[in-house]
Amino acid sequence: MSDMGSEELEEKGENDLGEYEGDRNEAGERHGHGKARLPNGDTYEGTYEHGKRHGQGTYKFKNGARYIGEYFKNRKHGQGTFIYPDGSKYEGEWMDDQKQGHGVYYYVNNDTYTGDWFADQRHGQGTYVYAETGSKYVGSWVNGQQEGAAELIHLNHRYQGKFLNKKPTGPGKYVFDIGCEQHGEYRLTDGERGEEEEEEESLTNVIPKWKATKITELALWTPTLAEGQPPVDVPGQEEAPGTEGEGEPVEESQALTDVSDGEGDVTRPGEEDTDAFREESGLTRAKSQD
Repeated sequence: MSDMGSEELEEKGENDLGEYEGDRNEAGERHGHGKARLPNGDTYEGTYEHGKRHGQGTYKFKNGARYIGEYFKNRKHGQGTFIYPDGSKYEGEWMDDQKQGHGVYYYVNNDTYTGDWFADQRHGQGTYVYAETGSKYVGSWVNGQQEGAAELIHLNHRYQGKFLNKKPTGPGKYVFDIGCEQHGEYRLTDGERGEEEEEEESLTNVIPKWKATKITELALWTPTLAEGQPPVDVPGQEEAPGTEGEGEPVEESQALTDVSDGEGDVTRPGEEDTDAFREESGLTRAKSQD
């Protein structure tokens, strides 16, 4: 996502660098509207002020990239669009030549990120949409990575919890469209924790595993019951399989692989367990009704 180019060649204040056609002030500086061609083939057309790009302009790099937007004393600053050689694109706010503020990044594989930026990185609150599956990550970002409280939304279920180093961690829950929630926790196994102690970098290779604890009804608002009408019992409120000798609890060992640069396939928490969980919940409801 680097947008570094050769704009800096003009930042040295050498007004006679390359070819220039346009307005100048009494001091001979580029001032007003003009067109410039740098020795390396880059071009700029837009407004100048006292020899510097200032205001609205279009800078075209020889490698095919281009920036259309606002400048402040030779720096990208304000609203602007940067189109990269590979076809990816950023539209949004800039500050001191860096993506900062609110912006949208369109990746080559049609993934998108919409949200906060700081110092050229996704930082703050943002939404990343995976074009291939329609899933999306909605939540916190730190230094370009998925980190903090977030919700990972899939077609028929979602995961709510915290993320660290691009992976789910700690307590959380899966919310299923069949009308129930599975609560549990993502944690490292004892063996994986030992590896982490031996080498901090191993944390990036650790795959957190999901340990289910219970299944409950959806925690949603319901209409107020009429006076004297007893509440209706909701079936399905029971311990998850494995808590009382009924088999092992559901495990989820997939890592939330980072594809925030629009590359690679993603295995997201809960996708492989959905069908089995739906069938299990259906059996539980049938038993309750009997």
